[in-house]
Amino acid sequence: MRHMEYTIEVLSIPVADIDRAKEFYADKCGFHVDLDNEVAPGTRIVQITPPGSRCSIALSQGMPLSPLQSNMEPGTLRGVQVCVTDIATAHQELSGRGVDIGPVQHVGPSGWEDGKGGTWNSFAFFADPDGNGWVLQEAPAPLAER
Repeated sequence: MRHMEYTIEVLSIPVADIDRAKEFYADKCGFHVDLDNEVAPGTRIVQITPPGSRCSIALSQGMPLSPLQSNMEPGTLRGVQVCVTDIATAHQELSGRGVDIGPVQHVGPSGWEDGKGGTWNSFAFFADPDGNGWVLQEAPAPLAER
């Protein structure tokens, strides 16, 4: 029996100001703006994709919630991981664009320690203007090779 593929393709990010969020993710993070549409009067969707990602970020305003969605407040999203193959270069790029990103760290015997760790153990943390928290993690190879 063939198994169904389940792919995560869009994450909804709760933001207070869609234009400010679009500027942060597009200009400071360097993510590609896929669309910016008013889909109905008073309802706007901006979809942005990190370079090389198969998953996009949806920013919306005025969008009605489905029956199973909760109304997440802006700044309440935490822990979405974005993987890169060179954390030092990604850190430099984000910092150079004005993202307030913490130092590269790893989990060591005493908890979080500065500097790179071993395979899958190098991280840096940043937040968008609303306080939604992101984790940058170094992967050992591009997704297509893992």
